[in-house]
Amino acid sequence: MINGHLRANGPILLFLCYCGVSILWSDFPDVAFKRFVRAVGDLAMVLVVLTDLRPSVAAERVLVRAGFVIFPLSILFEIGRGYSGLGYHAGLTTDKNMFGMISLILGLAAVWRFLMILRDEERKYRIRRLIARGAIATMAVWCIWTAKSATSMACFLVGGVLIAIARRWGPARKPALLHVFVASVVFLALYAAILNPDVGIASAMGKDPTLTGRTDVWQTVISMSPSPLFGAGFESFWLGPRLKKLWSIYVWHPNEAHNGYIEVYLNLGWMGLSLLGFVLITGYRRVVSRVRLYPDTGNLALAYFVVAVVYSLTEAGFRMFSLVWIAFLLSISAVFKPERQNARSRPATTVSKTHPKPGLSCRNATSLVEDYPVGR
Repeated sequence: MINGHLRANGPILLFLCYCGVSILWSDFPDVAFKRFVRAVGDLAMVLVVLTDLRPSVAAERVLVRAGFVIFPLSILFEIGRGYSGLGYHAGLTTDKNMFGMISLILGLAAVWRFLMILRDEERKYRIRRLIARGAIATMAVWCIWTAKSATSMACFLVGGVLIAIARRWGPARKPALLHVFVASVVFLALYAAILNPDVGIASAMGKDPTLTGRTDVWQTVISMSPSPLFGAGFESFWLGPRLKKLWSIYVWHPNEAHNGYIEVYLNLGWMGLSLLGFVLITGYRRVVSRVRLYPDTGNLALAYFVVAVVYSLTEAGFRMFSLVWIAFLLSISAVFKPERQNARSRPATTVSKTHPKPGLSCRNATSLVEDYPVGR
């Protein structure tokens, strides 16, 4: 069973192993090792959820129920804090970008669940559930808006549209049309954020053409990379003399590149970027299959995948310990399930009780080798 898990998630483990090896050339191996242990914990946490007997339900409960706690408390915390003179809110966090990121991920889960209940007309207590989920989705929008995080707001709109399209439009589940749609979204975000920020999209969202100084930081840190091929070592670039030099240049004291791809390049070099690209390609193929075969679960997985790709253009989304990274792992991780071989040695009633998944056929319920983690 353990070998099955490892084989199913080979690309992710390969990338993580390279992160561990990069500790060897880090200037701060002790710090890099501690951070690597936490990174392994991220994947372990995801696998704990996905190896549940009903991983889709387990992932849903983690994402959706967390919103029931975080969003109301964030609003109450802001009311209790009063007017602090800041132009944004931070909720339960100390940083507006962190607040926006949490609201983005949990808000998309709330919207997804609301649309599922809206379609299911025979569900018990449907009206009550719609009111509850709709209230949480509304709170998520309020939190993102008050955080003044343009990246989170844009990604929330993109993710919400993807969820709605993948659920309502049958052609969206056809690979060719899905590829074109996803490629168009990613290219538009890339063009507006990197290739031509003067096009006006950034200005319309309250950002200047330098994306609040991000482009200047990108040019500076890329030239400071100690090794273009291998990088500075896992989570080691923003330490020591390099950090002091950057803080002497920028008065706002950056501690990340505000670009997930550049962040990977600084810490892991071109080798790390290549392995990340391999993870993205294999993960996207899995997400597309998910959308076609399991639309109820695949639409949120697709939204999380595209949001991670777009979010990382102006924020460090692929940085370990980030909620965007964890949602990305949830969307692409595969879970090996041995029910197929066990089904031959168990009575049919035992197998059906082990997998009481509503909405799936009996054949699918007993022959899943990969279960799609975000769903009913």
